[in-house]
Amino acid sequence: MSHHPAYTMAGLCAVGGAIGYAKGRSIPSLVAGAGIGAVYWIAGERIRENKAYGHELAFAASSLLLLAMGPKAVRTGGRAPVPLAMSLLGSGSAAYYGKKVYEYKYGV
Repeated sequence: MSHHPAYTMAGLCAVGGAIGYAKGRSIPSLVAGAGIGAVYWIAGERIRENKAYGHELAFAASSLLLLAMGPKAVRTGGRAPVPLAMSLLGSGSAAYYGKKVYEYKYGV
């Protein structure tokens, strides 16, 4: 079941990148949204198929999303809804997948 959040985050990142492109013609937003979304999708597939490093890959994508969008959300003072939403989703997803990695590593 932990592959569902990865698929959801993949879709949200792709939509967020598309919104960034539509609002400001930002090619980096489009590429980053599609790229991070693809990493989430691959992580979801690995988790669903019970292959190695699925949760770690989702954690890495979450951390990257948070590191990319967090400073922009802070710089805009939280007034820009997409960076704020994506940084909050990235932090929540990083916490979730970080917990999953910890559980698998230590058997908790």
